[in-house]
Amino acid sequence: MHGWIILDKPLGLGSTQGVSAVKRALRQGSYGKAKVGHGGTLDPLATGVLPIAVGEATKLAGRMLDSNKVYDFTVRFGVQTDTLDTEGAVISESSVRPTLADLVAVLTRFTGPIAQVPPKYSALKVDGARAYDLARAGEDVVLASRDVVVHGIKLLPGTGRGIAGEAGGGGAEPQGTSSMEPPLHQPAAGPPPRAGEELDEATFSVHVSKGTYIRSLARDIAAALGTVGHVTMLRRTKAGPFTLPQAISLDFLDETAKARTLEQILLPLRAGLDDIPALPLDPDQAGALRQGRVLVGIAEDDGQYFALLENTPVALVEVIHGEARVVRGFNL
Repeated sequence: MHGWIILDKPLGLGSTQGVSAVKRALRQGSYGKAKVGHGGTLDPLATGVLPIAVGEATKLAGRMLDSNKVYDFTVRFGVQTDTLDTEGAVISESSVRPTLADLVAVLTRFTGPIAQVPPKYSALKVDGARAYDLARAGEDVVLASRDVVVHGIKLLPGTGRGIAGEAGGGGAEPQGTSSMEPPLHQPAAGPPPRAGEELDEATFSVHVSKGTYIRSLARDIAAALGTVGHVTMLRRTKAGPFTLPQAISLDFLDETAKARTLEQILLPLRAGLDDIPALPLDPDQAGALRQGRVLVGIAEDDGQYFALLENTPVALVEVIHGEARVVRGFNL
């Protein structure tokens, strides 16, 4: 068992619990022991795409952590909590509400490279301790600003209101749903807001670089609108190459494990490297790479390649000036 299982993580489940669920499924299906890891933390209060790496795919989990992500999220204006979501205590309130025109105008300020301060309730470490542990202990947590990239952000139909408009060229991928899951959260689309009407909340889709905190983005958008806000819904619709149509529920994972058909939902190792071209090998070249040797005379452009012997993955390699060196070797 070497590859990817993509979970549609439910509300309240942590990423490590998702890993445990896959380990349990492997045991239930009598597949034997295998390394299992996740390809990017997703908060318990968030739902959606959680890539789980199995076997040799765990060697690619680091690449998944570095990948771009797409999220849908809803911001409720007028109230800010200490956690910047629905779990925390209210720390600030405002009577100011934005209009549709306000929302459309402000989005251009949150497209491209931006600086943001992560939430104090985050897994970042401060002097060796997790920021959320320090915050829960009542300590004053100060986190440094970090540079991230918002490739695109657009407004989606808001709860009870139709909202349109977007900024940026990267935009979110079209949404999909797993055939095993009910439709994902879609705010009800009511009549469009009247000109100048103030809105209590808005739902966005955003395509971001690694390290972007959606709760911080929501806080900063609200601040730019002269108010405060917090996230009431957060759903990841894409992580690296993996999207919601590929994701399965925990119930379906359990059913598949009991039926001993997990291999039918296991995506191949290559699925996590869909942006990496293949490098076909002959048996001698494959043997050399497996021994950690450098291949010379490779007639390919510089860059990373997925080296294969027929259909068997051998290594992720870096080609520089006609020489291929192993980045990650696969024991298959």
